[in-house]
Amino acid sequence: MNDLGKNEETKQLNQDDLEETPEISKPDDEVMPEAVIKDAEAMPDAEVKQESEELKADAPEDDQAADDVSEPDESMESMESMMDLYEESFKRFTEGEVVTGRIIAIDKEFVLVDIGYKSEGQIRISEFKDDEGNINVNLDDSVEVMVEWWDEEEERVVLSKEKAENIKVWEDIKKLYDEEGTVEGVILNRVRGGFSVDIGVQAFLPGSQADLRPVRNLDELVGKKYTFKILKYNRKRSNIVLSRRAILEHERESKRVETLSSIHEGKIVEGIIKNITEYGVFIDLGGVDGLLHITDISWGRVKHPSELFSVGDEIKVKILNLDIEKERVSLGMKQLTEDPWSIAIEKYPLGERITGKVVSLTDYGAFIELEEGIEGLIHVSEMSWTRKIRHPSKIVSVGDEVEAVVLDIKPESRRISLGMKQVVPNPWDVISEKYPVGTTIEGKIKNITDFGLFIGIDEGIDGLVHISDISWTKRIKHPSEMYKKGDMIQAIVLDIEKANKRFSLGIKHLQADPWQTVPQRYEVGKEITGTVTNLTDFGVFVELEEGIEGLVHVSEISKEKIKTPIGKYNIGEVITAKVMNINTEERRIGLSIKRLEIEDEQNLLSEYVNTMRPATSSFGEILRENLQEKLNDE
Repeated sequence: MNDLGKNEETKQLNQDDLEETPEISKPDDEVMPEAVIKDAEAMPDAEVKQESEELKADAPEDDQAADDVSEPDESMESMESMMDLYEESFKRFTEGEVVTGRIIAIDKEFVLVDIGYKSEGQIRISEFKDDEGNINVNLDDSVEVMVEWWDEEEERVVLSKEKAENIKVWEDIKKLYDEEGTVEGVILNRVRGGFSVDIGVQAFLPGSQADLRPVRNLDELVGKKYTFKILKYNRKRSNIVLSRRAILEHERESKRVETLSSIHEGKIVEGIIKNITEYGVFIDLGGVDGLLHITDISWGRVKHPSELFSVGDEIKVKILNLDIEKERVSLGMKQLTEDPWSIAIEKYPLGERITGKVVSLTDYGAFIELEEGIEGLIHVSEMSWTRKIRHPSKIVSVGDEVEAVVLDIKPESRRISLGMKQVVPNPWDVISEKYPVGTTIEGKIKNITDFGLFIGIDEGIDGLVHISDISWTKRIKHPSEMYKKGDMIQAIVLDIEKANKRFSLGIKHLQADPWQTVPQRYEVGKEITGTVTNLTDFGVFVELEEGIEGLVHVSEISKEKIKTPIGKYNIGEVITAKVMNINTEERRIGLSIKRLEIEDEQNLLSEYVNTMRPATSSFGEILRENLQEKLNDE
């Protein structure tokens, strides 16, 4: 192995080697290295004599010095001193040894350094250049260097300033590690699993040791200067592991003890947000974490704490609850201001008209923010006088500014009931005055149902024409048989129920009720003709005119007993019957075919009796009397 290889091996000593191997130090000035002694003995006497004369020429020439030399003892001491200097010039330093020298010359390639050897040492000029290429060195500067190797032929020594600094750094690292000290360094860049740090030599900072909590944006640490603790090192492998977290934990523990001794319930403190969750914010009070619950952030509504805060924000809070043993601290922010509900009843009296912003919608209503911390509810039933609101989103949206009236307020339960419809007059209060019963109105059909027609009257008010009020006479199975949505029709106001919000209309009432004149047009006992419209087991329905029907009961069909008229008559068949009775209220007409047949028989019998000749015998007279009695009985 050459000298350079030995030097590299010396650099790579690990921690165990340092503990087992004595540290390299400067040779004692009083001990002459064996190699140097052999070199001195091998020198010719003439050379020794010449060297001695040169040393004498360098000696002081003043009178005092001459006097000193003249004296035997002083002469001997001076001679010994010169011999020491002479021997010093032959002394060789151990390769890898760190010595202090003085810069005596600077050229383009090397810096020459006097290290007390008979020839100067050389250092490459590049070791004195900074990042911008500037040479930072001056003559007579003192510099620590490491002896790299010797040039035996030219008696030249190659030195290294950087390697001397490296050795010194490792010595400092060992000392700091042994004494559990700290070292400052700059994070250079991110590497796999952590960071590369410059502390004079490159060291490794694991990501888990960079901070007390996981760092989301690792690039934020690059280029910054921090203080680190050395966890372990291996000089042979040039491996150093650092920790910033250990220092932060120590600082936090010191702060924790101090913080716990100084805080108490009710105290207002400042802290730094270290974590945000959906249910609250964790705040570092100085080694002690406190929880600011979402319900204690504001008197108002907070959907998520991240809307108000960010990690790292400084915040002022009040200590609500403190458990020293469990080190649990509950914090409040809204408690720093007065509860707005304490004066709500004075600010929002009953009947007061207010303006607020819609902040939330539910199936049963809309929540309106009157101010921070105070919200009122507009129930769906209080949104419109006339419309039936199924969901508040049909009327308002989140973020809308709305007007409302205070209907009720309960500060103890933190509730305010509001009404939107109360902002405008109730149309049902004036509808009966505007449209009295009997008024003819005109409107558009807005909806058709099985039971009738809805006609638009005023904004939000619809009138209902029941299916039974469409026609006096027609049998209507469904209103769509006669009308369609959007048709403009006329109707008469029949009734208004403000309490039940009902507006009843009638179309058939635009004309006179034909049943009112039925008794005059169809007198009892009158013979009429009609068309069979329906057959049932209990009788036959006969249409006398459009919408006017009469019923021939099964008992009035024939003198003979008939169980059912079905099969005896056909729909559409024209029959003649006699009017038996009329009920205009129930809209019924009773007819009889049987009575008509009986009358026809009586008329025939009466005509027969009246045309009979006088009887020629007593039997004939008796027969005639019997027939006359029968006619009288009928």
